[in-house]
Amino acid sequence: MTDKENQSPNKKKYQKQTALHCGVGLLARREHSEFELRQKLASREFPAQEIESAIERLLEKGYLSDDRFAQSMCRYRVNRGYGWRYIANELKQKGVCSTIIQHLQKNCEIDWYLQAELAYNKRFGESRRENLPISKKEQAKKIRFLQYRGFSTDEIFAVVNDN
Repeated sequence: MTDKENQSPNKKKYQKQTALHCGVGLLARREHSEFELRQKLASREFPAQEIESAIERLLEKGYLSDDRFAQSMCRYRVNRGYGWRYIANELKQKGVCSTIIQHLQKNCEIDWYLQAELAYNKRFGESRRENLPISKKEQAKKIRFLQYRGFSTDEIFAVVNDN
C-alpha cells in the first residue's frame, strides 16, 4: 500500500465525524459557551440542522453549560488579575445571557478592591518612593492600566490614592 492509500481512510474517517463528536471533543479540552460552540461547529462546515441537534444533545447530557462556562471564565480571569467589568464584557462577547452574568455577579464572593490592589502591586510593585508625590502622567498611566483591566472607578481610586 502506498502513502496516499494510507492517508485516504483517515481523511474519510475525519470527514465522517459528526457535529456531536466534534462538540464533545471541543468540550473535552475546555468549557465553551453555547454560542461559541455553535460558531466553532459552523466554521467546520457541519449542516445547521446537525449543529442544532448536537447542541441540544450536549445540553441534555449536561456536557454544555453556560453557567459552568461563566464560572470557569470568571475564575480564570480573576486569577489573571482582571476586574468584574472586563469579565462581564468578555462573557457578553462569548454569548452568555445577561441573567447568567447577573447571577454570577451576585453569587461570586470576590473582594474586587483586593483584586485591584493585587493587580496594581503586581504591575507597579509594592515598593513606593518615600514621600515623593507621583507625577500626573504616572498616575494617569496607573489609572489607565486598572481601567483596561476592568476595575470600577471606586476600586481604581481606592488603590491609586492608597499607594
